[in-house]
Amino acid sequence: MKIGAMELVVIFIVALLVIGPDKLPQYARKFGAAMREFRKASQGVTQEIRESVIDPLEEAQKPLREAMEPLEDITKGLKSDLGAVEKDLKNIGKTKPQEKKTAAPAEKAELAPDAAEETETVPASEENNASAQAASEAPAAAEEEGESV
Repeated sequence: MKIGAMELVVIFIVALLVIGPDKLPQYARKFGAAMREFRKASQGVTQEIRESVIDPLEEAQKPLREAMEPLEDITKGLKSDLGAVEKDLKNIGKTKPQEKKTAAPAEKAELAPDAAEETETVPASEENNASAQAASEAPAAAEEEGESV
């Protein structure tokens, strides 16, 4: 709660009317002395609380903080490693754009010139469908062979 200049003027005028001009300086001195004593008392209590409660707690926390520092470092390291693992897991099966560019010329170089002309490009979705269909047909064929034996 802050008292501005207007509030002080109003308080002074009311005090002047109630107390009178003769006794106002005497009461102002008493009020000033009371404020001084209040400040000394509050500073004393604050100092006593600091010395008896806050300082011992801070001293007790120092070893705990020192013990926690290595654990915090380990936690930071684990979090960064976990982030890298999550990123790797998300990228499983995906090829990087750089690998795609470098892999295509290498594959063409491995093929003979005649074979390169004969090969047909198949979209990745058709390749996945064909491999999934072959995988589902394999157990059915194995069951048929098992029944005939």
